[in-house]
Amino acid sequence: MEKTIVIPENMEVSIEKFKTTVKGPKGTLERDFYSPLFKKDIVLKKDGKQIIISTDSKRKKVGAMIGTIESHIKNMFEGLTSGYTIKMKMVYMHFPFTIKIEGKDILINNFLGEKKPRKTTIVGDCKVEVKGDEIIVTGINKEDVGQTSANMEIITKIKNRDRRVFQDGIFRLK
Repeated sequence: MEKTIVIPENMEVSIEKFKTTVKGPKGTLERDFYSPLFKKDIVLKKDGKQIIISTDSKRKKVGAMIGTIESHIKNMFEGLTSGYTIKMKMVYMHFPFTIKIEGKDILINNFLGEKKPRKTTIVGDCKVEVKGDEIIVTGINKEDVGQTSANMEIITKIKNRDRRVFQDGIFRLK
């Protein structure tokens, strides 16, 4: 089994064993695909303007891992050319809450009338921007942008109350 990825013209890729570094117009991303389960089965190499991921194994897990590595590399290319953006909305029915960005911390004040602010962190090099009741998370790494937005959703999840009545929180827009 073999997968071939064509490197875009404006990208620079270097591969050492399983450590892959991609440099593009928006910055640099680095990812280590090493796994002790697959180190003997998978070969990851750069050949001219292509990245080749290959194996001689017939195991389904190895084939799935090759597809995963391919997807991650393509996501790195897309992030370095156009970036990733997630829009979220603050919704409140009872107590209006506010969001403050302090360095790498996100503070959510007055959520459900609580005196102590709820706190979460910005993952990686994401940028979080608050405009009124809309929150915009941008970055070049898909996992970091997704995790930052998920952290905000999770921190405002309401427990021990009726979800039909207490609809407050931060939610991702489609």
